[in-house]
Amino acid sequence: MTFAKTPTLLIVYHSTTGGTAQMAAAACRGAQRAAGLQVRILQAQDAGPDDLLAAQGYLFATPENLAAIAGVMKDFFDRCYYPVLEQINGRPYALLVCAGSDGSNAVRQAERIATGWRLRKVAESRIVCTHAQTPEAILAPKTIAQADLQGCEEIGEALGHGLVMGLF
Repeated sequence: MTFAKTPTLLIVYHSTTGGTAQMAAAACRGAQRAAGLQVRILQAQDAGPDDLLAAQGYLFATPENLAAIAGVMKDFFDRCYYPVLEQINGRPYALLVCAGSDGSNAVRQAERIATGWRLRKVAESRIVCTHAQTPEAILAPKTIAQADLQGCEEIGEALGHGLVMGLF
């Protein structure tokens, strides 16, 4: 008898001041509500091509730094892009961005990378704005509002259930 492989959701994130880590953890909690799903959460510097190939879906979470995705996330995408190209086509993904003011450039940048991989966006990219505008506020530890964390949980839960149900 053959059993279907347990689907895996890979969450890759980077966080310097804690905001993005809170968002990724919330998405992870939501995804874990999907019975029969394996959830792996890795910091970007620890994730690689083999992790992407082993998962059936992805959630990327990044801070916006200087109107772009964080350098550590960019490094993750740079290290993994060509080794998995044409091998993960059509897999679902979602994106979370922790921004100080806008976040839209970081979303565009990450979505272009996902388009190059031919991933399928299954949720609107979520930007959580911390309104950090001074050097002190930018570098300070962040606390993400409960309503924003709830939204991240919902994205994780929807992605998780969709993987388990075979919708994506």
